[in-house]
Amino acid sequence: MRLSMEKIKGFLLDITGVLYESGSDGGKAIEGSVAAVQRLRDNGYAVRFVSNESQTTREGIMNKLKKHGFQMIKEEIFTPCPAVLKIVRERDLRPFLIVHPDVLPDFEGIGTSNPNCVILGDAVGDFTYENLNKAFRILVGQEKPLLYSLGKGKFYRENDHLTLDVGPFTAALEYACGAEATVVGKPNPEFFLTAVRDLNLQPNEVVMVGDDIESDVGGAQACGIKGILVRTGKYRPENEQHLIKPFAVVNNLAAAVDFVCRL
Repeated sequence: MRLSMEKIKGFLLDITGVLYESGSDGGKAIEGSVAAVQRLRDNGYAVRFVSNESQTTREGIMNKLKKHGFQMIKEEIFTPCPAVLKIVRERDLRPFLIVHPDVLPDFEGIGTSNPNCVILGDAVGDFTYENLNKAFRILVGQEKPLLYSLGKGKFYRENDHLTLDVGPFTAALEYACGAEATVVGKPNPEFFLTAVRDLNLQPNEVVMVGDDIESDVGGAQACGIKGILVRTGKYRPENEQHLIKPFAVVNNLAAAVDFVCRL
């Protein structure tokens, strides 16, 4: 399918692996990505940043990216934590949290005593046996276990090495409890569509650019958004033989912008 340039009016951009490579030293911007984002804005495209990042708050993400030269406001960033907080408040839930310490400020004021659900994020060092076993005991004691996973990625790239994401830990609890987690974040269609609605566009007017063939590209295309896979971040060559077929596969974000602008 070939699109006319007029039909593409907005971009959803993944962050880690598309804008920058993460690292213990703060990471580094991927070559050409800062200019690519600015080019989109200069050419009138609406942009939102859609990430499963759950190691820090939206403000933390914004500040980190600004240090690398990106210009954005917090309200343009969509991450799982605000979405799961909406669920917690609407359903009067008391979560047991296995999340990164840097996102705990987002949960201030949320009751956690006598928990009736489990929320799992990219907790890194807090993925301990003790914490996972506490979560297991809460879930296995429920008739209908309530497990929320902030994304369900398998791995990401950090310090030039692949690193386990939240997905494998979620899968372990699902297996142990016979439960199915509710994924808050990519590839959940509602997560993508929330960002699309914020753009005031229709899904077929939007492109998602990501480095994850399943969560980014597959998730986007399942709800009518065109997915472009970049060869940065967690990309692996075998992704190009995946059953999920991206709208395009390009070297990086700058090449993705070039591709769309040529349509």
